Amino acid sequence: MEIQLIRHATLLITINDRLLLVDPMLSPAETMPPIVNSTNERRNPLVPIMNPQNFLQKIDAVLLTHTHRDHFDDTTAQLVPKGKLIFCQPEDEIKLQAEGFSKIIPVHEEYQWGEITLIRTGGQHGTGDIGVRMSPVSGYILQVKGEPILYIAGDTIYCAEVERTIRNYHPHITIVNAGAAQFSTGDPITMTAQDISALCKYERNTTVVAVHMEAINHCLLSREQLKLHVAAEGLAERVLIPADGEVVVFTV
Repeated sequence: MEIQLIRHATLLITINDRLLLVDPMLSPAETMPPIVNSTNERRNPLVPIMNPQNFLQKIDAVLLTHTHRDHFDDTTAQLVPKGKLIFCQPEDEIKLQAEGFSKIIPVHEEYQWGEITLIRTGGQHGTGDIGVRMSPVSGYILQVKGEPILYIAGDTIYCAEVERTIRNYHPHITIVNAGAAQFSTGDPITMTAQDISALCKYERNTTVVAVHMEAINHCLLSREQLKLHVAAEGLAERVLIPADGEVVVFTV
């Protein structure tokens, strides 16, 4: 299995000889406005994309955890071929149909894609009223014989839904959306450094891949800050923090 971080939460995952594009945000740097009610006015994305967009012709499918614009932007809707297979949470099917996509599979609970099993999981995209307004969001477990069990947690804080998924499936790899994204009021809406520590301590046999940093203006946790935190916690070997464009390879 190969996981390439393109930028933010956009990933290319090679699994069982299939190429899966996860949560594509393909806009050029600084072409989108700042996140509303954030603490600074930097335009998004903060950095350019680190992979040429010709990979869109090579992908076998797109997997969406949700369709907030930092996970599925207008540029993606224009560039992804309309006949590409898209897996999504059921709540996003109508939006994707309106964008003209013709091969949409809403994953209600579980879907068998050839030899790959996709299992949709839950999460909390924040706390209190903000968490309610930011919902729904999903994560996914990907299972296939001969490959590590992969958990794509999606936009969630560390919460009971995440613990339940880990307890039920014991993933070898857990991709978390870090960055401690936060509005000018309220608690973080994606994982903090402390959340990642708690996850590692709850499941000691998973390797965490931390993404969703340094690309959107309300993601306030930097890679360097997270690196220092996990080192201090004795978790440096358990938490991978890839740079944009970097590929990490896993075997069973």
